[in-house]
Amino acid sequence: MLFEKLIGQRSAEMEKKSFGNTGLEVSRLTLGCGAVGGLMTNGESADQDRAIAWAIDNGINFFDTAASYGDGASEHNLGRALTGKTKGLVISSKVGIYESDLSDIAGAINKSIEASLSRLKLDHIDIYQLHNTLGREDFRGQLRLDQILDEVIPAFENLQKSGKVSFLGLTAKGEVEDINELINTGVFSTAQIFYNLLVPSAGGAVPANYPADDYKMLLKTASENSVGTIGVRVLAGGALSGTEERHPLGMQTVVPIGSDTNYTTDVQRALKFKPIVEAGYASSLTELATRYVISNPLLSTMEIGVATLLELQQATAAVNKGSLSDEVLEKIRKVQASFVTSTH
Repeated sequence: MLFEKLIGQRSAEMEKKSFGNTGLEVSRLTLGCGAVGGLMTNGESADQDRAIAWAIDNGINFFDTAASYGDGASEHNLGRALTGKTKGLVISSKVGIYESDLSDIAGAINKSIEASLSRLKLDHIDIYQLHNTLGREDFRGQLRLDQILDEVIPAFENLQKSGKVSFLGLTAKGEVEDINELINTGVFSTAQIFYNLLVPSAGGAVPANYPADDYKMLLKTASENSVGTIGVRVLAGGALSGTEERHPLGMQTVVPIGSDTNYTTDVQRALKFKPIVEAGYASSLTELATRYVISNPLLSTMEIGVATLLELQQATAAVNKGSLSDEVLEKIRKVQASFVTSTH
């Protein structure tokens, strides 16, 4: 009954915000097309098309994908759903540099953009982002800061000159010193920033022994550099739903980003916020988590991946409810402070 009610219900027009120095206006909610949620990588075509159409009809104008999501499946499915009709929309994708690409980084980037454009059925991408972890090794290998400055950035700027890319962005994951240096170059117009109830440091100061990465108020740094910000992992990969159960379409094993623990511990910490929900300040943990993120005025947009249209509708409804009150934010800070004392 709830599903049918939401399916037939048009949401209020979503608020849009200016997006850094791009001149773009983006919806407060970005639809993430990655594998954690799984709809755009593993879902049925009809369900994907329906979700994209509903998003556009309800004021969501920002769609984020990547070459690595489903090994190109996400870009292909988004391209099919959009059928080239992207007027008024903002489309972003990403490229990751692998160990095997290091001998010809520019060549790897050029090959990746051509494949992405083909799958998306577009002649240009609004925002093209570097997907690598900065200053740390990940599953792709390790990309050094000097390689980004000397090889990635020139290749990216050539894509801009060719008209295949409008704006450049980065995934702000890894060493905060490297992230800050790249943001301070002035080359990047956007940054995906890891920010949620469990990893709050991009939005405010945390103690030195807080059990998560310290992003040192990165939202403020980005704002000072006119960089548009995309809040990602806002539900901590699903942990902030308060359950370890995963939807069949989504990734069945999710490694936390920013948190220095594991998914099970993140779920346990998420449940510490449940009394706030039970007191009536939000209808669910996911609503509380969503509204916490958009409560930071420095954040341009928040991105969420979904497995179903219903999840997209619930996220949209939460965003449209707006920011949390100062009273609720103070209750949240007290719960966050308890993570320090309870883990050391």
